[in-house]
Amino acid sequence: MPSALPDGEPVPDDGSLPLHALTGAAARPLGFYLHVPYCASRCGYCDFNTYTASELRGSGGTLASRDNYAETLVEEIRLARKALGDDPRPVETVFVGGGTPTLLPAADLVRMLAALRDEFGLAPDAEITTEANPDSVDPRYLAELREGGFNRVSFGMQSARRHVLRVLDRTHTPGRPEACVAEARAAGFDHVNLDLIYGTPGESDGDWHASLEAALEAGPDHVSAYALIVEEGTQLARRIRRGEVPMTDDDVHADRYLIAEQRLSEAGFTWYEVSNWAASEAGRCRHNELYWRGADWWGAGPGAHSHVGGVRWWNVKHPGAYAQALGEGRSPGAGRELLSDEDRRVERILLELRLADGCPLGLLAPAGAQAAQRALADGLLQPDPYGQGRAVLTLRGRLLADAVVRDLVD
Repeated sequence: MPSALPDGEPVPDDGSLPLHALTGAAARPLGFYLHVPYCASRCGYCDFNTYTASELRGSGGTLASRDNYAETLVEEIRLARKALGDDPRPVETVFVGGGTPTLLPAADLVRMLAALRDEFGLAPDAEITTEANPDSVDPRYLAELREGGFNRVSFGMQSARRHVLRVLDRTHTPGRPEACVAEARAAGFDHVNLDLIYGTPGESDGDWHASLEAALEAGPDHVSAYALIVEEGTQLARRIRRGEVPMTDDDVHADRYLIAEQRLSEAGFTWYEVSNWAASEAGRCRHNELYWRGADWWGAGPGAHSHVGGVRWWNVKHPGAYAQALGEGRSPGAGRELLSDEDRRVERILLELRLADGCPLGLLAPAGAQAAQRALADGLLQPDPYGQGRAVLTLRGRLLADAVVRDLVD
């Protein structure tokens, strides 16, 4: 099951924020993440805050039902409007994630988006994304989303090989994600992402090559490729512990990453974050860039996290508890923390170093600056490629990004 939420100070019942959180807000982008916690079945590697019908049965009753979930989430959007007061910013990015958002009727997703438009307004060039499982959409569904204002869709492909999908407990058939890209294009989506996972037990280099080729032939303008992480408490972790499938291998992950970088680059894709490649600047996921650059976002839904002006908070996890709080006119927030200047400095290094333009060297403490010099000598950082005093990872540095970050935040 999903991991526990962190501790924190209480969130006010009205969701109000400290005055300093909105100081200077007009200069920062505002995004919304809308979490849909429902899945038809649980993937073996997943530890996200998601629930199948059987997991919800007898737990929360009708409050946890997906039938009225859209209206419940709209209530949090209305609460956000009150909490942010007269903040004039329109919403620049919306990302509907899960779970499987497309288990809800398309009309429900459009209704959530309409609530944001009504309460906040959407920027003229707003990026509006939803995640989708390949077996939960069809051309009609995608056309309804596009007509309702969505302009970007992200499909969970993971692999082109049936035996790899089986280990991951993915239910779609090989070839279906590629067909979804064509259907999304026909519906009018200019921006389409395919998510891939590498390093699954039993996957070969040939399997990974085949997945990359299938993804590229489908014609998305964005590809995300993530190393499989085996999280404690998941079905996959239990299977590995029982010896049913082998443990993942860091060296294999590194080899697969290099394969991805080479093939995607050959196809005209450019990395802009360690695990993300786009065919053009317009193809980048602006919502994720908002996270990586520490801007403001409100996360609505069970277990969703938010950040506004140095205040971070998180919602209660269970859909029933979430709906109950909003039904009683209370914030569903479970806890929050006020980030210190040092917290924010460290987070900027942690996140911005993963980007293609890196992080400012001026963020580094003396020990971190010395570590940067060592990383430069070791070929993990580029020699200030932009002449602007920035730490930028080399390809080798990207393979060891977590270790480089740990050294630089000292």
